Amino acid sequence: MRVLGVDPGLTRCGLGVVDGAPGRRLELVEVDVVRTPAVDDVSRRLLGLDDAITLWLRRHRPDAVAVERVFSQHNVRTVMGTAQAAAVAMLAAARVGLPVALHTPSEVKAAVSGSGRADKAQVATMVTRLLRLPATPQPADAADALALAICHLWLAPRQVAS
Repeated sequence: MRVLGVDPGLTRCGLGVVDGAPGRRLELVEVDVVRTPAVDDVSRRLLGLDDAITLWLRRHRPDAVAVERVFSQHNVRTVMGTAQAAAVAMLAAARVGLPVALHTPSEVKAAVSGSGRADKAQVATMVTRLLRLPATPQPADAADALALAICHLWLAPRQVAS
């Protein structure tokens, strides 16, 4: 199975594609971070994210898209941008008929590191080990996108079975 993981953000949106299945070796396909200029109008920034995600969907042809579930934060402006970016990813996937799964940060942390309270460094270290990478993907949004893809690869078969 191939999964596109999306760590949504308006300024930095992590994208990571991973091939794998439970009990099988994981393979990194590609990882990157899409950046949009803070000085641009929000609508232009969202269009830029849509263009980039659509390109990745065409190029990698994933079986599913895993997006981080937006959670409430104290900074309303930040959560709004994150929610908008998540919606763009969900819309792009729906446009091409792909299933979308939303995973909470603690669900992703638990799946990848074994602890739902792991910090970003622990998650990034486990992503690096699981994918046998020579270095930790940077910035953190890249590692987070890969963690989302890995989480979905490991949890999706259980969710279907239950």
